[in-house]
Amino acid sequence: MNSVGNPVLWGSFAAIIVVMLLVDLLWQGKHKDQPMSVKQAASWSLVWIALSMLFALGLWWYFRETVDIQFANSQTMAFLTGYLLEKALAIDNVFVWLMLFGYFSIPANLQRRVLVYGVLGAIVLRTIMIFAGSWLVSQFSWILYIFGLFLLFTGAKMAFSKEDDSPVGEKGFVKWIRSHLRMTDELHGERFFIKQNGILFATPLIMVLILVEISDIIFAVDSIPAIFAVTTDPFIVLTSNLFAILGLRAMYFLLAGVAEKFSLLKYGLAVILIFIGIKMLLLDIYHIPMAISLGTIGGILLVTMIINVIINKRNEAK
Repeated sequence: MNSVGNPVLWGSFAAIIVVMLLVDLLWQGKHKDQPMSVKQAASWSLVWIALSMLFALGLWWYFRETVDIQFANSQTMAFLTGYLLEKALAIDNVFVWLMLFGYFSIPANLQRRVLVYGVLGAIVLRTIMIFAGSWLVSQFSWILYIFGLFLLFTGAKMAFSKEDDSPVGEKGFVKWIRSHLRMTDELHGERFFIKQNGILFATPLIMVLILVEISDIIFAVDSIPAIFAVTTDPFIVLTSNLFAILGLRAMYFLLAGVAEKFSLLKYGLAVILIFIGIKMLLLDIYHIPMAISLGTIGGILLVTMIINVIINKRNEAK
């Protein structure tokens, strides 16, 4: 697999990710009994975004010094486009987490451990799937057309399918898990398993963790093909993905109180997936410039939010 990444870049990226994870996880450990406030979540979200932009700047500077400015511009633009795309899709993933915690009535102060495993699981899954996807693309270039068709189908399904309003507990998979796990009816702090009378029982928190990890897999299946329309370079794909994922915990608490105000987000994401799918299918006919891709994705998200704000104001006025 050809990549712009070299030992210096891969090593620097790995060090940055490890440090960022340690800062996030160690900071969380000091507040185990307290959920993150909206103000704290907003501050940390800005920190993660700022660090991502600093990484993009560092990437641009490195390529400008070692190759040329045109190459630096193109690779940095690919990183920013991939980052924005993955950040947008990650928001939808966060909404699913909110729904799961709400259904199982998990208090905010007990959500920390599940969120930690959810983010770590997303990082591991994305890393494995990105390298597997990069290998497939390098061996079978035609698979990009399969990805394009898949994204068109996913976008159309997201836009036109009806919401499944059936309770999570009525889903077949959830019923199957319950039938195969000896589970308590109540929570026991942040513990996933407890012993009662010498018998091991699972707590409802393990059910939430399983569903969170399944949601990670589902959203990875959507997002990985999407970013390969931006670039097939494993270094740019992985860095943009992981920087977008690292802020998920703070994003969760930031969106917890306003999720209902972004009901139209799924339609914006559907349009983005359809656009990316079309871009993939046109690879051999017309190459859509990276700047147009970045502007289109950003524009769709902005228009979606503006329309949502207008509708919310009208509903409040009524």
